[in-house]
Amino acid sequence: MRFRGALLAATIMAAPATVKAQPFNGVYIGVGAGYNYLQNIDIRALPALGTSNLKLSGNNGYVALGSLGYGFGNGLRIEVEGNYRDTQIRKVTGTGFPTSAGGQLQNYGAMLNALFDMDIGFPWLYPYIGLGAGYGWTNLNKAYAAGTNFPFLLRSNDTVGNFAWQVIAGLSFPIPDVPGLSLTAEYRFYSIMGPTAFNATSVYGSPAPRFGQGNLDLRNQYDNSVLLGVRYAFNVAPPPPAPAAAPAPAPEPARSYLIFFDWDRADLTDRARQIVREAAENSTRVQYTRIEVNGYTDTSGSAAYNQRLSVRRAQAVAAELVKDGVPRNAISIQGFGETHLLVPTGDNVREPQNRRVEIVIR
Repeated sequence: MRFRGALLAATIMAAPATVKAQPFNGVYIGVGAGYNYLQNIDIRALPALGTSNLKLSGNNGYVALGSLGYGFGNGLRIEVEGNYRDTQIRKVTGTGFPTSAGGQLQNYGAMLNALFDMDIGFPWLYPYIGLGAGYGWTNLNKAYAAGTNFPFLLRSNDTVGNFAWQVIAGLSFPIPDVPGLSLTAEYRFYSIMGPTAFNATSVYGSPAPRFGQGNLDLRNQYDNSVLLGVRYAFNVAPPPPAPAAAPAPAPEPARSYLIFFDWDRADLTDRARQIVREAAENSTRVQYTRIEVNGYTDTSGSAAYNQRLSVRRAQAVAAELVKDGVPRNAISIQGFGETHLLVPTGDNVREPQNRRVEIVIR
């Protein structure tokens, strides 16, 4: 048992050199409660009985504690703790005859703990380990042991204190919506050093009973506790707001524009002039090597006529581009007549989508 405690202590001392510390700075408070398991306790110097191999056993009990501490911002924190453990006495073994037992074994403690919180890379989980030392009191409340078929009765109702120590290992789970608030789950190995000598009386023997008064020594008191709790730190700033999203880059100006014409016409409408002006303005915002102006017609009329009409349409658009500031030598003009239809149709079909000029900025 001593080796196990030394090994845990060595692990705690080495931890700050191998892990990152949780940023935790300032005053905090904590509470916890849970299950307590009391290992068998050795009994010595039992009045009137000359045996030294007795053991006291308890039922499963409970533990509660509260703490006030300070974190230094580098993972290390210290705290003062008050604790309470309660176990119902279940039996005393080693008397050599059937023995019943009862009463309460209660522990009160005041501890000074040193702990280290670890940052393992998960913002929702911080393990911690620690050592504690202090003073603990053990109270035997109406404790008794009695032989079931042998005239024997032992009673004790006394409180005795001695130095205490503990080893702590736990996990904390920060609550994102409440800065400074964390849930905790932990294991504590707690021991009150012995011997602890309690005043006790005994009645032994029959038909002439003998009365005894003396010390009932308890040694090797070891408690194993599992607790759930909550901790609140008063000086934890809320997390910084998420950086604002970078504005989306402005869309690149279009490089292709369509201008539509009425049937058998090559003059520009007001809407057509607006589109040409937009193309001219956007040509100054992009790099280009040439600006193509391509004219088209629908399939109504002869192919030769449509070829000439597509060229006139392209020339009208090119002239408007020059008027809007585009250099004439940057513009190439071409007519495709009734070829390259935007909407496929048969011959002699008046399709508005095919009567067009396309401006392409290369």
